[in-house]
Amino acid sequence: MAAYGLYSHIQSNRRRSIILLAGLFFLVYVLVYAGALAAEGLSVNADIDTLLRLAWIDFIKAAPFATVGATLWIVIAYYFHQDMIDALTGGREVERRDEPRLHNILENLCISRGIPTPRLKIMDSDALNAFATGMSPKQYSITVTTGLLKTLDDAEIESVLGHELTHIRNGDVRMMVIAVIIAGVVSFFAELVFRLWFYNGFSFGGSRSERRGGSGAGLAILIAVGLLVVAYVLSFVIRLALSRSREYLADAGSVELTKNPDAMISALRKIEGRGELKRATSAVMEMCIDNPREGFGELFDTHPSVESRVAALVKFAGGHDPGPLALPPTLNDATDGQSALSEPSADWAVGASGGPWGPENAPNEASASPGPWSDPATGASPQPTSLPSAESALGPWGPHRSN
Repeated sequence: MAAYGLYSHIQSNRRRSIILLAGLFFLVYVLVYAGALAAEGLSVNADIDTLLRLAWIDFIKAAPFATVGATLWIVIAYYFHQDMIDALTGGREVERRDEPRLHNILENLCISRGIPTPRLKIMDSDALNAFATGMSPKQYSITVTTGLLKTLDDAEIESVLGHELTHIRNGDVRMMVIAVIIAGVVSFFAELVFRLWFYNGFSFGGSRSERRGGSGAGLAILIAVGLLVVAYVLSFVIRLALSRSREYLADAGSVELTKNPDAMISALRKIEGRGELKRATSAVMEMCIDNPREGFGELFDTHPSVESRVAALVKFAGGHDPGPLALPPTLNDATDGQSALSEPSADWAVGASGGPWGPENAPNEASASPGPWSDPATGASPQPTSLPSAESALGPWGPHRSN
């Protein structure tokens, strides 16, 4: 029943996304009409009804060009959006020989569900974040930061990759890229018109005020400005709606893939407040697993808060919330270019020699009689030649071993 509910939400979300994207095309036409109305108001001395009719005629003539322009914009972005994103973030593709650990985790997830393996990319950043891009199976890629690789253990990285894979499986990535592209058209056109008005429009209005007299030009321009503002704000709100509602489904999809809600929760807690990509634009940040950039309150945040996402995982997936996590110093101070997971923390070194399972605090039975692997002469147990791996050592609830 739970799986049916999840997939029902996914299908509903896809239908809603298509409607929203159609709405973005509608906003482009609204901007075209607003521009036509403003142009008529600045050039024709007539009443408001006449100006509205003339603007509609201009819109009919310009609509095909607007459609072709928006479509051309989408085609260009379809083939080159990944190059533009990589240029902004500095992401680079890595092969198996470069990151075998990351490739193995991703391939295991993809094999378990019979889906193609996306390309893997890494960007040099201390931030903890990841995002997926692409508009077709041949283009899909997942980018993770070096900070994420240094900080998260294997189970947590698996959850993050599962989150991004779910975005790909649900069609979220394709929808987000298209939404960002069309919203970019809306923002560009609105900003262009505003700049033209602020630099030239008002001077034109002043020079023609005597000729217009009591005409409806002022009202026409006011309506055009209102349409531009509404279209711009709605394009922004639509982008937020496409992003916010999907993060819960991606978290749930990751748990479905990994069967490990606790790893997803601990990954979110470690990423919380540490995901700022300084070189990335707001459009790229909206695609990330977490976006610390905030708008005017919860309504304009591009992602739900980590608190609400964790609460949903605890309620519906049976996870356990450790609360906000402070990263171990060894993970924050790793500067040798290698993953901090390759070096166990000092606490584990103490635990291996004098911790609760070390010789100093060993149970009485173990200290009273030598074990099967003890030295017959001294009765001392040999020390291990290597310490536990970081993925079995680190975790929000103490030592554990990931499967």
